[in-house]
Amino acid sequence: MQLDRTAIERLVEQITKEVLILLQEGGDVPECVSGNGSSCSSCGQCPETAPDRSREAIAEGASRLSASLGVKSIPEDIASMIDHTLLKPDATPDQIAQLCYEAKKYGFASVCVNPVNVKLAADLLKHSRVKVCAVVGFPLGAVPPEAKAYETLEAIRDGATEIDMVINVGALKAADYDTVERDIAAVVHTCHANGAICKVIIEAALLTNEEKVKACQLSKKAGADYVKTSTGFGPGGATVEDVALMRQVVGPEMGVKAAGGIRTLADLQSMVRAGATRIGASASVKIMQEAQHA
Repeated sequence: MQLDRTAIERLVEQITKEVLILLQEGGDVPECVSGNGSSCSSCGQCPETAPDRSREAIAEGASRLSASLGVKSIPEDIASMIDHTLLKPDATPDQIAQLCYEAKKYGFASVCVNPVNVKLAADLLKHSRVKVCAVVGFPLGAVPPEAKAYETLEAIRDGATEIDMVINVGALKAADYDTVERDIAAVVHTCHANGAICKVIIEAALLTNEEKVKACQLSKKAGADYVKTSTGFGPGGATVEDVALMRQVVGPEMGVKAAGGIRTLADLQSMVRAGATRIGASASVKIMQEAQHA
């Protein structure tokens, strides 16, 4: 029986997935070509050593950048901005394994999963450069700061190095800013004390513009690393206007993550132009396929 190229690729993908599930380990993600296995820092032109230049190129419409002369063009610059996300309550271990396989294949920044799936994801990705991101206080944010801090610590112990926490939206809307800041700071402190970064989900679709500004200010004051638009479970997702506003408030010192409803390469590019430095998406593979064939 002869197999065409497509059938062979599918077979290799399935075998790799089964190995990930059975052995819970995989090979390293290739480093930039340098001849000695270490990251190249000589040219300053590749996505790894010049991420700002890459983001500018994406915003201007580029779908692929070449990592070096004579090497195939790859959309690594785009992939390295994406948190490959699966937060469905009915996600199975097989689906998490597939998520991790896809993240390794495309070189995504992280997989974003519920805390119960962190240990499996961390085991599957332990030999790769893909990080594990856990959501905390998700999706409502309506739990005490102490509970969020404990959930954060447990997720980090299981292998997460990034935490996406949901703020206390009710406290923000009640103008109880001390509670909101204490809520964020509890998670930020736990993250930073354990070598993790913290992204603060403000659930922008529930807020007025004034409340969005205040949420970003409080996140910055509490020492968060990113502000993030949405959970994806609220009444709306990321908008260009919200991303631009958030970037204006936090300035260049913090990251801005756009999440919720980002399904195409054009969506991603619009968010980057508005100021996003990280993208949360469940349609990541589709976006990458679109970029590869653009």
